Amino acid sequence: MLKQSLFGFLATFAAIAVLCAAATTRAATLQPEGTVLQLPMNTDGPRSLDPARGSTTYDNMGCAQIYETLLQVSYYDTQRFEPLLLAELPERLDDGKRYRFTLKEGVRFQDNECFPNGQGREVVADDVFYSWKRLADPANGMKNWWLLEDAIVGLNAPADGAAFDYDAPVAGFIKISDKEFEVELTRPVFRFLWVLTMFQTSIVPHEAVEHYGEAFGSNPVGTGPYVLDEWVPKQRLTFNRNPTYHECYYPEASKWSEEDTKAGLAEAAGQRVPIADRIEFSMIIEEQPRFLEFKQGNLAFIELPFTYFGELFNKRTKRMNRDARKAGYGYRAVLVLDMIFRAFNMEDPIVGGYTPDKIALRKAIAYAIDHDEFNQIFYEGLCVQYDGPIPPTLDGHPEGHRVEGAPRGPDLEKARALLAEAGYPNGEGLAPIRFYTNNSSLNAKMMDLLRRQLGAVGIEIDAQLVDFSQLIELTNKKQAPMFSFAWLSDYPDAENNLALFYSKNVSPGSNHWNYARPEYDALYEQAIVMEPGPERTALYVQMRDMVIADVPMVGSLARNRYYVWQPWLKNVRPTPRFWSWFKYLDVDESKRN
Repeated sequence: MLKQSLFGFLATFAAIAVLCAAATTRAATLQPEGTVLQLPMNTDGPRSLDPARGSTTYDNMGCAQIYETLLQVSYYDTQRFEPLLLAELPERLDDGKRYRFTLKEGVRFQDNECFPNGQGREVVADDVFYSWKRLADPANGMKNWWLLEDAIVGLNAPADGAAFDYDAPVAGFIKISDKEFEVELTRPVFRFLWVLTMFQTSIVPHEAVEHYGEAFGSNPVGTGPYVLDEWVPKQRLTFNRNPTYHECYYPEASKWSEEDTKAGLAEAAGQRVPIADRIEFSMIIEEQPRFLEFKQGNLAFIELPFTYFGELFNKRTKRMNRDARKAGYGYRAVLVLDMIFRAFNMEDPIVGGYTPDKIALRKAIAYAIDHDEFNQIFYEGLCVQYDGPIPPTLDGHPEGHRVEGAPRGPDLEKARALLAEAGYPNGEGLAPIRFYTNNSSLNAKMMDLLRRQLGAVGIEIDAQLVDFSQLIELTNKKQAPMFSFAWLSDYPDAENNLALFYSKNVSPGSNHWNYARPEYDALYEQAIVMEPGPERTALYVQMRDMVIADVPMVGSLARNRYYVWQPWLKNVRPTPRFWSWFKYLDVDESKRN
């Protein structure tokens, strides 16, 4: 799910088509007194605050403050999930083909003018059905339909882009009462409950969608811990505490590991959340001003830019240096379920295709690229380089990070031979390849290195640095021959990465390389209904190796992210992909002041 820009180091996964009206600011409300968190966004921010239309990390960061899902990733253990809008975990029935859900009592939508008398009402089962139906509605772009497509009995997208009928019954949605319902799946799917932790499946009220229309994405209404205060696109995004937020508490002390307990993470156990009264996001694309804002105390935490790693850490030991320790900074290193890559549009007439000459061209590019040089220059050597689309620690990841025969550079001799095999000896006759990435000074330097590496074998690229939102739009429309993203796995299962190559998910879905091979689809459809185990892992390996052989992408790298925070910030356990963890943060005002 979460997609990230490769060259901009915190960027992410697919965005949405929204009318200009949906990107206007909402009138600011009075800023409350109390605890305020100033936080960074590393791109130009979200494109929409409508979860059905969002897909990037920055859509997620915004939406997670306003909306909630039935389940959430556990703050104390990201390999688990727990109830959020539910009273308890779903009951598994019929060997996983059916689930029974019970909604939590007392959960209300935020007060908003879309409701009678401006007062939010209680969440009911019909809201769940309505919210999930929105993913199948062509009017919402269907970029997230891949999450539920073919999953629920009777939930189908209309043919030929016809209008979606929200009143039509869905056999798989079985309402027992306003607070209890069942969902019948077309087949047991292991990932289903993990999908219910993803922000795109957040619960929204039909009143707000109907009232605001296309502007709903800039006038969000949910059940979350915060309400939107102001959104100035590409500048700032601010939230205030939701005064009607339901009872939700910081995790119990017994749930924290010994290491986390020693780090003080259990001290807030049992405290009602959200703790902070206000969140203020600033969009700071460039690394230098972002780092300086943190150093000056204007940002509560930062994902440390690799360029500035040596400012706070010893490059050899990877430990915080004396000055940083003296300043009292906290930090945590997190190996991300990450897939940094350079991608090909498989429908492009030059770099796409499945014939031997087309595959040879992509392999030539792969052998010409030196990922280790990128890793050393731009990531301080902290990334894990690996073959294929499955990140470290997940089933199907290659032993030693290598797959025999995978086209990993640098091997300029092989690159030249393959280039000739593709019909372009020494690059002759090959027009410059348009390559799109997110616009930043760091990315410009990365493009210079890529241009040099490919130029060594006669391949020329036409570098196009564009705003992140434009980059997503171009890939959604299949208009980028080559591009760079990173994919941050939405949940800890390689299926999430392998779904990116399933042909039903082509753009504007998550399959932005528009990879389509029937043999792959057959393996994926077989694996998705299997429980974790050796047989499923064997299928994952087959799919992994098929992707490596066809080269729809060149990669991969997984980042070791270093999160650093101010001495006055409390309860910090950075959790990529679960962006509602800000509700747990607190500030020691005596240290800040």
